[in-house]
Amino acid sequence: MAQQQGTEAGSAGVAEDEFVDDVTDAAAREEAHTARGTARPITVVGNPVLHRECKEVTEFDDELAGLIDDMFASQRAAEGVGIAANQIGVDLKVFVYDCQDDEGVRHVGVVCNPVLDQLPAEQRVLDDGSEGCLSVPGAYHPLARPDYAVVRGQDAQGKPIAVRGTGYFARCLQHETDHLNGYLYIDRLSKRERKDVLRQMAESTPRYETVPNE
Repeated sequence: MAQQQGTEAGSAGVAEDEFVDDVTDAAAREEAHTARGTARPITVVGNPVLHRECKEVTEFDDELAGLIDDMFASQRAAEGVGIAANQIGVDLKVFVYDCQDDEGVRHVGVVCNPVLDQLPAEQRVLDDGSEGCLSVPGAYHPLARPDYAVVRGQDAQGKPIAVRGTGYFARCLQHETDHLNGYLYIDRLSKRERKDVLRQMAESTPRYETVPNE
């Protein structure tokens, strides 16, 4: 997910100790991943890998660890706050993030095979803030999403984890999970809104290397 342009909800019945600690040593962990990784070019809207559901991660090995390092390096190079594997052309259900919540707390982590919890109606408070995407460079548009999210999956070693986010971080978790299911945020917009976003993209120059569409 692109950086943001220009009351915490309840935990939906999830026990406090179920959630991964993605705050402690956030800067050091991101730095270590990035130092080991190599930035790759970013795929953009129209590339087939972005428009289909990705494959499940089944091998939690050194190859996956190397991919995760490259994803962190690519995320930093593109100045993003989250990136999914298909955004660097890899057909696997894994995303990484380096994102602050609305309280300014930095969260850094990785989720394989993510699934979003469906929140009860009484906990679905919508935030209609602006959203951007590394795969739709230079464009932003408001999009209503719940301001609280819980995503479940596995860490880089295959251990079950749950991650929760509020505010902008909740938006990031939903945005990246969408990617791995074959959806861009512009797929949630009206035809007119999508046309405006694609116009913004056409009129801008990416700040990072992208993969040309054939």
